[in-house]
Amino acid sequence: MDERRALMQWFARQGPYWEDVRLHSTDDYLEYKGEPVTDTALGEAAFGVVHGQERRLTSLTPSAFELSPLPVTWTTDDGLASTVDVHNHWTVQELEAVLQAAPPAIDSWDQLAAICRGQCDALTFSEDCFAALRGHPFVDGAARHVLVLLDVLHRFSRCFDGAGQRTPEGQRLYQDHFTGGKAWFSDSSDAEKEDFRSDLTFKHPTAQGETLFCTWHGKVKTPQIRIHFSWPVRANEPLYVVYVGPKITKR
Repeated sequence: MDERRALMQWFARQGPYWEDVRLHSTDDYLEYKGEPVTDTALGEAAFGVVHGQERRLTSLTPSAFELSPLPVTWTTDDGLASTVDVHNHWTVQELEAVLQAAPPAIDSWDQLAAICRGQCDALTFSEDCFAALRGHPFVDGAARHVLVLLDVLHRFSRCFDGAGQRTPEGQRLYQDHFTGGKAWFSDSSDAEKEDFRSDLTFKHPTAQGETLFCTWHGKVKTPQIRIHFSWPVRANEPLYVVYVGPKITKR
């Protein structure tokens, strides 16, 4: 009980907070052993695993979750169901070993920029695309969400077959993250394109003297951070990331 109380006090004071990093919505349906887990940490972890992210859970003992992996059933809008295995740790020794082997935590915007450039080598970043973050307080949850969004762009840019057509995986990423009212990526409104045309025009990362009008963007809610990139995404063409920073189109 002392361990449980200490953990709850830590979470309540320092986070992580659901609204900072939550990736799936209540429209998704996930269940574990016949019980819905959509609006839980297990559902969030399973959703991340489905989309190619490293996600694990830690459980207290004794509990009903002394099992690994935890099989979660994910049902899509079209009724197709698949099982997702989420790794789970409930012993101190195993958890310590996993944490020691994990990469270091991100603790600054500069470190985030270096990690993004290193991990997302399918993207072409402008030299100063992270400059707008300097001077703003570092927010761990926002940094991790930026990395998640850029990873989606990284994978999406590679989802083309030999004929230059989008692969089934590319189509799934497009449907999941670029369409609908809760899409992670969207275009600016016509009014924003008109009122903020100059702000949404960026130096071309590789062609001297040229510019790119980048209205498509990825969204982080807390704080409001945007990732602006070139669109459309085509086979054998660079996907340029030109801006990562505070929302540009604030009124």
